[in-house]
Amino acid sequence: MAIKKLEKGLIHIYTGDGKGKTTAAIGQGTRTAGGGYKVLMVQFLKGDDTGELHSIERMAPNFKLIRYAPLNSFYKFLKEEEKEAVKREVQQGLQEVISYLEGDEFNLIILDEIMAVLFNEILSVEDIIKLIEKKPPLVELILTGRNAPKELMDLADYVTEMKMIKHPFEKGIYARKGIES
Repeated sequence: MAIKKLEKGLIHIYTGDGKGKTTAAIGQGTRTAGGGYKVLMVQFLKGDDTGELHSIERMAPNFKLIRYAPLNSFYKFLKEEEKEAVKREVQQGLQEVISYLEGDEFNLIILDEIMAVLFNEILSVEDIIKLIEKKPPLVELILTGRNAPKELMDLADYVTEMKMIKHPFEKGIYARKGIES
């Protein structure tokens, strides 16, 4: 069965050092799924159990989540063999994302923390540019994470920077269940 089609698919980037990049992507996904469209959120390097995961589960079948190389630590603290395993899983994830782009199953695809994959040199900017080039005209694409490279921002239709002005972490208040996690 063919899915409902968007009028036009654009590219969004949510970047910056502030809170809210993933939340904004999920918000857009919620709007899209609520409109009867199909959403795929692909999270890279995230392993924590967060409230948003449970919300997304409740939106099935219109909103699907897949995780690649889920970590509960920072990549830079992994041993070399662990880093190699992460790289293999992310490469596999990239190929699967490309197959989803080439398929006709989703209207919106979110690549959450793809910038962290780039920052940690697990994939290259060229890898992501090639992925973007495969995006069909009627599929919306969201890329999130800190330190978005200029080359990707130049390709995007929307670029939103979340800027931290103040954060409770500075006072020793860590991620709270239901708010930050």
